[in-house]
Amino acid sequence: MDEKTNRVVQALKELYPEAHCELDFNTPLEILVATVLSAQTTDKQVNKVTRVLFADCRTLDNYLKLTPDQIRGYIHTLGFYNNKADNLYKLFRQLADKFHGEVPSTREELTSLAGVGRKTANVVLSNAFGEPAIAVDTHVFRVANRIGLTHAKNVEDTEKQLMEALDKEDWSLMHHVLIFHGRYCCHARKPECERCPVRADCEFDRAVIA
Repeated sequence: MDEKTNRVVQALKELYPEAHCELDFNTPLEILVATVLSAQTTDKQVNKVTRVLFADCRTLDNYLKLTPDQIRGYIHTLGFYNNKADNLYKLFRQLADKFHGEVPSTREELTSLAGVGRKTANVVLSNAFGEPAIAVDTHVFRVANRIGLTHAKNVEDTEKQLMEALDKEDWSLMHHVLIFHGRYCCHARKPECERCPVRADCEFDRAVIA
């Protein structure tokens, strides 16, 4: 890491020593389901839904017994619930038919599942299997580019640049740290720059002041 990146990483690690995945889960299947449901929805809303869903469906066999309409019944309070229900219905059958009922542990296999893109695959790889990965959501994209850790116009390039800028052992932790900073300080509309510990290194704050 260069000097600026190292300063930012250390400061944000100190600010958020408790940074972690805020989706509730206990198994690879649960984090896969929760992450598919989390698209354009808050983790808090997803956790309310999965609290009931996970209590009723503890195994893949339980999910395979659900119709798309029954899945919709569980998740209807979430955004895009129709598409998510259809994707989950297909995903459960793909797990049974192609992966012997197990959640696969490679990015290529995960992204072959219905409703699973690179971001979702990275979340599962990191949280279920302990693989170094950086999932770029709206918070990570905004914060990384505001600070100047990256200079990218899309999530794919942001992920690539973060992987180049950060030490590999920090990838998964910094994914959570950047999310926390985006949620609790570097807000989209009104970032709290005055209390930000990386303000001196932040390109966004310098641009605003200028």
